[in-house]
Amino acid sequence: MVGVVNSQVVFERPAAMSSVATHYCPGCTHGVAHRLVAEVLDEMGLVEKTVGVASVGCSVFAYNYFDCDFVEAAHGRAPAMATGVKRMLPDRVVFTYQGDGDLASIGMGEIVHAAARGENITVIFINNANYGMTGGQMAPTTLPGQKTTSSPAGRDVEQMGFPIRTAELLATLEGAGYVVRRSLHDPKNIRLAKKAVRLAFETQVRGLGFSMVELLSTCPTNWGINPVDSLQWVEDHMVPAFPLGDYKVADAVAQIRLR
Repeated sequence: MVGVVNSQVVFERPAAMSSVATHYCPGCTHGVAHRLVAEVLDEMGLVEKTVGVASVGCSVFAYNYFDCDFVEAAHGRAPAMATGVKRMLPDRVVFTYQGDGDLASIGMGEIVHAAARGENITVIFINNANYGMTGGQMAPTTLPGQKTTSSPAGRDVEQMGFPIRTAELLATLEGAGYVVRRSLHDPKNIRLAKKAVRLAFETQVRGLGFSMVELLSTCPTNWGINPVDSLQWVEDHMVPAFPLGDYKVADAVAQIRLR
């Protein structure tokens, strides 16, 4: 007699994610970030009232992957568009999904002023230390000495300046309620990242101001290394340059975390 094996579902696609093939390169952790956001939207029951704002960059097609309302912004202008959506529809939950080239370069003015104004939006910021979609050029987050297609000899800080630590910068602004940095390079840090994404959306739902979660992410294709080694590269090189932690947790937000 053939024995019956009891089965248990341990993995399934979040309802907030569309059932479509991804365009991301193998080993890219954009997909992990998408899943975390989708799981949080499901768990908080926010899908029907959420509006996402896609940026220009590798995440330009983010609207294909989330089963909620989405709009596309011009390069760097996602915070401005999110501001308009939130002010016109204050009952909606509005988030931007942006890469480092989009947010920390052409869109730096937008993100700084959105945080300074305390706009009640949530920003998911993917930092992979280069311009991913356009060919791997040097970005504001590229590490000193890191080789890119536009810095083939490595980033020379005397000529090109130092990397911008966006979380630390925005944390100095009074309008920011919750600004943290997490990473997606291993299971432990992915779990911590999800908790941060949840608290960022909680910050918005409770009307506590601007929130941003910066996520250190891989880019195996442009880094020129395989997906497994790229995870180690994040731990060995990116985490020391961009320390993980909570950079701004307003008192009211801290009370949410303690419950």
